[in-house]
Order: sequence, then C-alpha cells, then structure tokens
Amino acid sequence: MNFDLSEEQQVIKDLALQIFSGQATVERVKAVEKADGFDRDLWNQLANSGIQALCVPESFGGSGFGAVELSLALMGQGRHVAPVPLWSSGVAALALSDFGNESQQAAHLPGIASGDTVVGIALAESGANDVMRPAVVATTANGRVTVRGFKPAVPFAQHASLLIVPVLLDGVEQIVLLDPNQSGVTRTPVTTTNHEPHAHVDIDTEVSVDAVLGHGAGIDGREALRSLFEHSLAALAAIQVGVAEGSLALTASHLSGRTQFGKPLSAFQATTQRAADGYITTEAMRVTALNAAWRLAEGFDARRDVAVAAYWASEGAQQVVTAAQHLHGGIGADVDYPVHRYFLWGIQLASVLGSASAHLSRLGNLIART
Repeated sequence: MNFDLSEEQQVIKDLALQIFSGQATVERVKAVEKADGFDRDLWNQLANSGIQALCVPESFGGSGFGAVELSLALMGQGRHVAPVPLWSSGVAALALSDFGNESQQAAHLPGIASGDTVVGIALAESGANDVMRPAVVATTANGRVTVRGFKPAVPFAQHASLLIVPVLLDGVEQIVLLDPNQSGVTRTPVTTTNHEPHAHVDIDTEVSVDAVLGHGAGIDGREALRSLFEHSLAALAAIQVGVAEGSLALTASHLSGRTQFGKPLSAFQATTQRAADGYITTEAMRVTALNAAWRLAEGFDARRDVAVAAYWASEGAQQVVTAAQHLHGGIGADVDYPVHRYFLWGIQLASVLGSASAHLSRLGNLIART
C-alpha cells in the first residue's frame, strides 16, 4: 500500500500550510478572537488561492477534488488554529456535488468556490446527540415544507449565508438547505471553549420543496445524511491532526530552549518520553484520518474507518494537547503564550466530534452486524 501523496496533493498541502502560516499568526488569531471570531481577510485569501474551491466541481468554478485533499488543507488550518469555517464549506460542496439537484448545485456551489457563501452545518442534536435521528421535524403540504425545531451550537451559524439542516421530513430522514436570514429562523450566539463562533438556531419557518437536498433527483435522504455525517467527522478529524501537530511543535521548541539544572528540558527522559508518546498518537490520528478520507473519496463503505478516525481524533488529540500543556509548566497557563489555544481547540473539537466511547460503540455495532 502506498501512503505517499500525489504531486497535486503535495502542492495542496504545501499551499495551505503557506497561507495559514503566513496569515494566521498568533497576534492575528488573538485579535480575531477579541472581535467576532471570523478571520475574513484569511477567508478571502483562501478563496483567492483556490483552497475553498477544492471540492467544488470544475463546472462550477472549482478543482473537483475530494475528501483527501480537503483533509490536507484542514490539517494546515489546525496546525495554526485558524478561525475560518473551511471544513463546513468543503463538506457542503461534497454533499451538493453528490446529492444536490442541478438547480441546487448552480445556486450554491459557485458561491462556495468564491468564498461568498459561508456554510453552517447543523449536525449536533440535543440530548443523546444522534445525528442520524434528527429532532427537527418537517412536513410537506401543497409544495411547501414547514420546518420546526432547535439545533444547538452550530459552528459559524451567525456568519452563515447557508445552513445545512438534517430533518425528519414526513417521517423520513432528509437534509434541508436553509437561508438563515429568512423569517422564522433565529440565531443566538453562544460562547465556546475555543472562542470559535457558534450559535443556537431556532427554526419555525416554511420553505419550498426545492430546498430539500436532491429534491426530484431520486436521492436517498438517509444515505445523504450518513454521507454528510461521515464526511464531517473525517474533516474534523483532519483538523485535530493539525492541532496535535501544532501543539507538539510548540512543545518541542519549548523543551529545547528551556533549561533546568543547567540542561535543556529535552535532556530529561521523562519529558522526551511523554513528547514521543504524543508524536506516536498524532501519527495514529493522521493515518486513520487520511484512511477514512480516502475510503470516502473512493466510494467505499467507510463507516468503520470513520468511526476509528473519530475515536483517535477525540481521545488521542485530548491526550496530546493535555501533555503539551503540562510539558510547558507554568508558561502554559499564560494566555499570552499560544500553547493554551491548542488545548482549547483540542477539547472543543473533541466535543463536536463526540465522545470516544460513542465512536467505539458505533464501531462495535458495525462489527457485530457483519
């Protein structure tokens, strides 16, 4: 098995890292956190470079790539904890490309490619948080769809121009493409662990049946929702890989430059062993995340692989960022020093991904059924 990146994939990885390292500086991220949490200058730079158009088909102004290339770009974002909604735009582009009808693709994909359309994906559910059992209820009558329900903590919802909302439509799982600015949609900003903008969304509105993803195209709504969920988990796992990488890079620099008893901290076995454990865990996260993305891109059954990647991204990342925080000692508690930001991102993303035990449970059920 060849794990090497193709020439195009390496270019995408390098380009994303170059943009994020040049634009998402510590000072800039800090300033954005104190503002509204959305780095629009970086967002425009990503659009100009073609990163946002990676997963948009060429016919709509994109590059026609898939989940692997998106994951490579997201790893660069995570390494520099850049506050932009790149994962949701990429996953939305894949969902529209795979399941959207022609009018939906024409209406939304060009805007995603240009960066004009900011997407919020409303996956989280209150209570048991089972994405495949939507709590938002929709009913059809006379060509119109009435949508009612509540979606908690939707990333970048207050900045979004398009919301992707799983619903139970006449008893069947579907996805609705919702304009968040229309009457009957209320967004309430909430504070998150990593200062990323989220909002609770209350929905009591009416839309055309054309707002149902794939309407008239014979789309299996449950399959579309499962694909959206799995691509979202793979994308979030990729960001976590970058977060773990970034925290370890800061830790390596700190251990090499800080001295104790006349020696650098890196000379002490206890510190190097814990940092090495973090490196091994990060590499496990990387290979499982890329494997899940590859299987999704190739159209294989990726349910097990996504569950494994999500487990490592949730459990492993928390171990890595916690170790990095501890290895920094007292300076890790200084919010002017950037390592705390990786800790906050790692914990927040683990919450969005879901608990490690939930992913193991899902994996066990999948194995038991085969």
